[in-house]
Amino acid sequence: MKKIMMIAAMMVATLSANAQNEVGQISIKPTVGLNIASMSKFDYKKNRVGMVFGLEGEYGVSKNFGVTAALLYSMQGVKQEYSESINEYGINISAGAKETYKLDYLNIPIMAQYYLVKGLAIKAGIQPGFCVSKKYDGEGNITIAGQTIFSDQEKGKIEDAVNAFQFAIPVGLSYEYKNFVLDARYNIFLSKAFKDNDVNKLVGVADSRHSVFSITLGYKIPLN
Repeated sequence: MKKIMMIAAMMVATLSANAQNEVGQISIKPTVGLNIASMSKFDYKKNRVGMVFGLEGEYGVSKNFGVTAALLYSMQGVKQEYSESINEYGINISAGAKETYKLDYLNIPIMAQYYLVKGLAIKAGIQPGFCVSKKYDGEGNITIAGQTIFSDQEKGKIEDAVNAFQFAIPVGLSYEYKNFVLDARYNIFLSKAFKDNDVNKLVGVADSRHSVFSITLGYKIPLN
């Protein structure tokens, strides 16, 4: 058992020694990537895929520990699709609807990251976010015997329905190779996305929260 513990300790020490971080170094990292976003409390939800991009700064605290802060434009929200078809007295009746909640944010993730091995880091932190775009696209139709008897489209802003501020806990991994940084993170949202009003309660989304997985590629530029 002692030999196993000694070997494990030596492995941890070796990994820490090979961690890639320069003490006192300040760097910036332009970054761009994709969000796979969804929201809770939607019965027929589908992911909304959108862009995330911005600028991140990093400070090297020690050889294997750093702190980062970023400003990111993040396209979030959710899609919802519903369709149903029945046959009554030999007549086909079908109804369908599609909705997209386009909620975009300026997020400010502040994270601590620990380098496990050279280039590979785990990270976690806090993320305040501010909603800068609140849009809704929807359409629905009803057909009987192949003939459309009802069709409707609705587009517009939903300023009164969405909370302006969000708070999340981002966790993830990143790998750096020749100044290119591949980052994957999941954002755990603690704030409710929608306001606690009668309309949101009626449609069942008053307690809805975002769920966002992001993967980005950035380029690290040392400043000193």
